[in-house]
Amino acid sequence: MFKNTSARLVAAALSSVAIPATGALAQSADAYPITIEHAFGTTVLEAKPERVATVNWANHEVPLALGVVPVGFAAANFGDDDGDGLLPWVKERLEELGAATPVLFDEGDGIDFEAVAATDPDVILAAYSGLTRQDYETLSEIAPVIPYPEAAWSTDWREMIQLNSAGMGMAEEGLALIESIEAEIAETVADYPQLQGMPVMFVTHLDSTDLSTVRFYTTADTRVKFFLDLGLEMPQSVIEASAAGGFSGEVSAEQVDIFDDVKIIVTYGGQALIDALNADPLTSRMPAVASGAIVALANDPLGTAANPTPLAISWVLEDYVALLAAAADKAQ
Repeated sequence: MFKNTSARLVAAALSSVAIPATGALAQSADAYPITIEHAFGTTVLEAKPERVATVNWANHEVPLALGVVPVGFAAANFGDDDGDGLLPWVKERLEELGAATPVLFDEGDGIDFEAVAATDPDVILAAYSGLTRQDYETLSEIAPVIPYPEAAWSTDWREMIQLNSAGMGMAEEGLALIESIEAEIAETVADYPQLQGMPVMFVTHLDSTDLSTVRFYTTADTRVKFFLDLGLEMPQSVIEASAAGGFSGEVSAEQVDIFDDVKIIVTYGGQALIDALNADPLTSRMPAVASGAIVALANDPLGTAANPTPLAISWVLEDYVALLAAAADKAQ
């Protein structure tokens, strides 16, 4: 079912890719020390790291995509069908690299600092993460840390690649990886013109037995940012409802009419949730609910990859875009 193209991710002509002239990645990839700016200040790398560890969600996919096997990374805690701590695209990439499974950090109760320290890393990548300042400071006692640039859980997949690859001394390779993924997205989306400009909203954490509150991911969330890559549009209502900040928000169902400009809803849940949305006197008024333009994702690899990450995008791109296109057809 899923498209397998992770081996095609890195473009061949790395020499043609330029490092940004300003900002956090201003220095050449092979000129040390390298200084990387981020939400907690700056991190200085005195030499190219040899032992790379990552914490929190999906940061390990950047080194893996670039051919580097981390000494340790967080075990998958969502969408892991077989319970081995590895999402399928990660497992496949390890096999492609001929590598055994590295140390998997159990982050069910937060970062396992002792386990991270035991891997003796030269750098800790966390560009997409929810690190607190205390987390950052504790990790910094182990090795230099590359956290998010501005806000927790708001680093899009491009920024994740840029920052984490810079933290490995592989900024040019990271930019080539971005170009390769962008080309694949453009090629796939071109087959679905009905997606262009279609207003979409990511509704989340709904309880089918209590729809009194409608929760959603804001324009700061990476799932919502990914809609723009796919030709979709952020509705004005979601933009305005996102003004309070953070990666998620909520409104009373009594105010659900503010989302009348939303034509597609993406959410986590099954048929029971769809039935509840249709049966509820308030949520049933939402145009996307009335037309049936709902993409209901499960706790599986496809549902996981709606939050785009460097290896997951290629794995599920065609399937996810096809689901969105089917919803767009209903919304016309």
